[in-house]
Amino acid sequence: MPFIDTKLNVRLSEEKEAVLKRRLGEAIATFPGKNEYWLMLNFTDNCRMWFRGYSQFPVAMVRIELFGSADDATCNAMTKAVCAIFHEELDISPEHIYVEYAFTDRWGWNGENF
Repeated sequence: MPFIDTKLNVRLSEEKEAVLKRRLGEAIATFPGKNEYWLMLNFTDNCRMWFRGYSQFPVAMVRIELFGSADDATCNAMTKAVCAIFHEELDISPEHIYVEYAFTDRWGWNGENF
């Protein structure tokens, strides 16, 4: 049950959104037992975001929420993948991307909790 919530200060075209959906769907498999079938995504573009006191360059805030947990090595691999995806697809420098992780042992779906 992964969820990736992305906030960007740039415009996201439908074509780029589809590419990000596909690539993040592939990258989520970095976490054992996770795959695109259960992945939910949210993209919020054109946000008014500031980083290091500036708003003139592209930035991204990516929050990855998971049912369960993950070790440091897996999170490091996912951060590397996320930064590469947003750099290659939207030209956002990895030094202008934050990736946050949230883990929970309670997740609801289809009228019940896991």
